[in-house]
Amino acid sequence: MNYLRTAILLAGLTALFMGVGFLIGGQSGAMIALVIAAAMNFVAYWNADSLVLSMHGAHEVDARGAPDLYRIVGELTARAGLPMPRVFLMDNPQPNAFATGRNPQHAAVAVTTGLLQMLSEDEIAGVIAHELAHIKNHDTLTMTITATIAGAISMLAQFGLFFGGNRDSNNGMGIIGTLAMVILAPIAAMLVQMAISRTREYGADEMGARISGRPLALAAALARIDNAAHQIENPDAEQHPATSHLFIINPLSGARMDNLFATHPATENRIAALREIAARMGQRGQDAAPQARPSGPWGNARRGPWG
Repeated sequence: MNYLRTAILLAGLTALFMGVGFLIGGQSGAMIALVIAAAMNFVAYWNADSLVLSMHGAHEVDARGAPDLYRIVGELTARAGLPMPRVFLMDNPQPNAFATGRNPQHAAVAVTTGLLQMLSEDEIAGVIAHELAHIKNHDTLTMTITATIAGAISMLAQFGLFFGGNRDSNNGMGIIGTLAMVILAPIAAMLVQMAISRTREYGADEMGARISGRPLALAAALARIDNAAHQIENPDAEQHPATSHLFIINPLSGARMDNLFATHPATENRIAALREIAARMGQRGQDAAPQARPSGPWGNARRGPWG
């Protein structure tokens, strides 16, 4: 079913890509867009994860380069019954994380340096478990391909500003129609992202809470990350807003128009759902509001029951 949804999504985004091409260049523009879209679909399926990781300056780490992070990923991966994903680190002060890859056998988990510096180990484990849930649910293929193609649609729309309004058009577009297209095409791409990501986040929160066994630690992590994301800019995410739905919390600052098309459920609603899960698991007495991080380097922070 996940592959069917991905095929439908690819077809829809390809049609949107062709529509933008038609508005810019008529029939010839639509045909060129179709060829480009076909090539992009092929590249996106096989290499979208590498493209996204490159966009965010992620570099791969191993047990020697990041022993504590690698240990947590490995132990939670075993609990989730998944193959060990590749582990990446992004040199970024904003705490955040995402997962990518076309399937569990070709998956990757990427976290920022800010996440390791600002969260306790229990909270980091909750975030990693959430990302592993996306991998286990096969969400990463659809989400990564959408990021790649939606970003391309936005770029193609921008070309309309340079080419669409300065040509003798046979389709009656003119400068007004071109400007409308430049505005509406990125909005359409963002709406697609909204449709595929909101429910997935709730599902990943629930499964991640069960993988880690600490739903309230994940809730606390979400609160802390959300608070920091409003104060610490993520330049790579601002430069590539079409990838924002990949992250556990929306990484955009709100200074750009792109942030109007939020791809995540309200954090307070996610925290409330996690508290309900904790209650069903018989866990009480731990607040999900951000608290002071344990003192000392992250590698010496308290370890959870998986350690």
